[in-house]
Amino acid sequence: MKKPVADGSPVIIKKYANRRLYNTETSSYITLEHLAQMTREHRDFKVVDAKTDDDITHNVLTQIIMEEESRGQTLLPVSFLRQLITLYGDSMQAMVPGYLEASMDSFRRNQEQFKTAVEGAFAHSPFAEIAKRNLAMFEAAAHAFKPGAPGTETAAPATAPASAASKTDEMAALRAELSRLQDKMDKLG
Repeated sequence: MKKPVADGSPVIIKKYANRRLYNTETSSYITLEHLAQMTREHRDFKVVDAKTDDDITHNVLTQIIMEEESRGQTLLPVSFLRQLITLYGDSMQAMVPGYLEASMDSFRRNQEQFKTAVEGAFAHSPFAEIAKRNLAMFEAAAHAFKPGAPGTETAAPATAPASAASKTDEMAALRAELSRLQDKMDKLG
C-alpha cells in the first residue's frame, strides 16, 4: 500500500556521516520527522548510506520508533519489548518478522472492517448522522486518552458544574450508543 514516486521506485534518502538526511526527490535536507510523516502517508522510501550506498532503512525506521517512544508516545508495552528481546538468537527468530507483519496487517484490516461496519449499520437509517458524529467522538476520545496526546492534561478546577453535568450526560449517551453499536455488530457477526 506504499505510494512510490511517479516512476514506481521508492524515494531515495541519503544519510551522510554528519547524520543529515537528504531527500533526492525534493533536493532538500529533511529530518526524521519528515520521514515519519512520509511513512504515515504511505510514501515508499529507501534510506541509503551516502558513502557506502548500503540500505539502512531498517535502522532509520527503528530510530524513528525510538524517538516517538522517548517523546511519551509509547505504543510498545514493556512486556512486549521484553518478549521481543528474548526472541533474538532464538531458533524461531526467522519467523518473527513475518508473523509480526501479518499481525499488523490483520489489525489494520480489522480496524477498517469495524469502521465500515459501524458506518454501514446506520447508512440507510435516520440515525446515520448521529452514528457518524458518535464515531468521530469515539475516535477523538480514543486519541485523547492516548498517553502523551495533546489535550490530555487535567482540566482547570474552575470548570463550571453545568459543563460537568453536560459532559456526564454526553458520556452516558456515548456509552448507550456504543452498547447499541456492539449489539448490532454482534448481530452482524
